[in-house]
Amino acid sequence: MVTTKTTCAKRFEQQGGAVEAAPSVRGGWYSAMGNAPAEDEVTLFERDMKEFWSQFKISYGTEQNNQTSALRDLCKETLEALAEKWSKKLKEEDVMIDKIHEYNNEILQQSKYIAEKEEQLTEIKSKLNQEQEQQKNLTDSIQELKQELMRKMEIKSSKNKAAKEKLEQVSKIKTLFKEHLALEMRRIPEEQLQFIFRHIDHKDPDKPYVCTLSINEQGDYEVTSCTPPLDCIAELQLKLRETNNFSAFVANIRKAFTALSYKQSA
Repeated sequence: MVTTKTTCAKRFEQQGGAVEAAPSVRGGWYSAMGNAPAEDEVTLFERDMKEFWSQFKISYGTEQNNQTSALRDLCKETLEALAEKWSKKLKEEDVMIDKIHEYNNEILQQSKYIAEKEEQLTEIKSKLNQEQEQQKNLTDSIQELKQELMRKMEIKSSKNKAAKEKLEQVSKIKTLFKEHLALEMRRIPEEQLQFIFRHIDHKDPDKPYVCTLSINEQGDYEVTSCTPPLDCIAELQLKLRETNNFSAFVANIRKAFTALSYKQSA
């Protein structure tokens, strides 16, 4: 039994138990052994074991509580540090999320602004294309007008040239007609040429017979007046246009005036 008690004490000391408990236990044990006749050996042993375990639990429990308390404080400090760290990170993340939302709003506004500008640019391009098309049409119209004007100028120039040639032809034969046919030609306003025939009426040789001729816009000869009037003047005008024989026309006019004079005298 002494051996069992000593073994338990050694185990207690190896496990970190309080050394002071051992003498008390051993003292109680030897006291009990001195009174062996009065008490049962087993009862004493059980009492000593209970006392030993009670001391062991007190000593071990206090250390365990101290260790648990220290561990709890360490865990608490660790958790508080982690909580502070994660709280800080969460705040930083909240700030980051707010910035992301702000950036998203700015991007949305910029996208809306860009879309509006693109729409305006599309409208401007459309208007520009329309203006370019109108300018092209206007340029084409101006070119057509220029070409038409040049054609008209060429026609007018050609008509003027023809009229000038005809007037020159009339001027050349003017003297001849005046000398041989008693014919006088005058240029009167509006580019008209007047033929005055005399020596037609044998009763009044100085009596004038007048025919006025001009050149119309088409470049053709046109009789504008005839005094006295001749019934055949339209026919003579048409023949002049067809043959362009001015001398024959003047001669035919004189013959018609002469025939009219004889008719009126008879």
